[in-house]
Amino acid sequence: MTDWTPYTQRARTWFEHLRDAICAEFEAIERETGSDASFVYTPWKREALPGEADDTGGGTRGVMKGKVFEKVGVNVSTVAGGLAKDFAGTINGASADQNAFTATGISLVAHMANPHVPAVHMNTRFLTTTKAWFGGGGDLNPPIPYEDDTAEFHAAFKAACDGFAPDAYERYKAWADEYFYIPHRGVHRGVGGIFYDHLECTDEAVWEANFAFTKAVGEAFLAVFPRIVRRRLGLPWNAADKAQQLEWRGRYAEFNLVYDRGTLFGLKTGGNIDAILMSLPPEATWS
Repeated sequence: MTDWTPYTQRARTWFEHLRDAICAEFEAIERETGSDASFVYTPWKREALPGEADDTGGGTRGVMKGKVFEKVGVNVSTVAGGLAKDFAGTINGASADQNAFTATGISLVAHMANPHVPAVHMNTRFLTTTKAWFGGGGDLNPPIPYEDDTAEFHAAFKAACDGFAPDAYERYKAWADEYFYIPHRGVHRGVGGIFYDHLECTDEAVWEANFAFTKAVGEAFLAVFPRIVRRRLGLPWNAADKAQQLEWRGRYAEFNLVYDRGTLFGLKTGGNIDAILMSLPPEATWS
């Protein structure tokens, strides 16, 4: 059986590198508009559950509130422990009797000040139970959609997918369309992107291929989203545009609180509450 410990550390190092690059780019956008907003980083430690070792990992929550980014959170965490027995059966490769896990990943959500600039979500992660796998993706969430923004966002992720497998983009786009859907509203929460999970690593060679794809997903996001932000951040907006944004944010909050797997996983594994709920918008309305 493969010891995935060094591979978890390699994934963690990459996720931290990606965080630093993204945060630097977002801060650069703020500087371009005359804002001195910067990320504030708050480390946290996972509280060990009964029977676990004292050191079960933790992470760092990075949050910036600026002129362009009304609220953006970029979290990196690396945790280990035992899944609650009533939850373990819902996780790939785990059960009530075999509930040990490790998880490392990056999670990002940005809510923008200008309603013409789309909100966005991106995350990638590596987990182990009795199995080891990667998951992740990203999706664009514009209150006021623009076809060229949508096309460019999808093209960036398609390029990442095409380097992995010929049919990956079609499969992961369809998965995103299915996953990022709000059943009780009958609407998607945005214009989609990609979503993949349980990309299993059966040996070291497969891990390397899956890791390369996961890095390509992160690099695609870093390349495309800042371009879209810069394109839209100077557009004028009015009260009606803001009202549309705030109502849309309510839908976003509903999805994350009711359906999002990552929210549930964080809550069930002793994660930091503020980090888990950093995806919620700073302001929203419900009619």
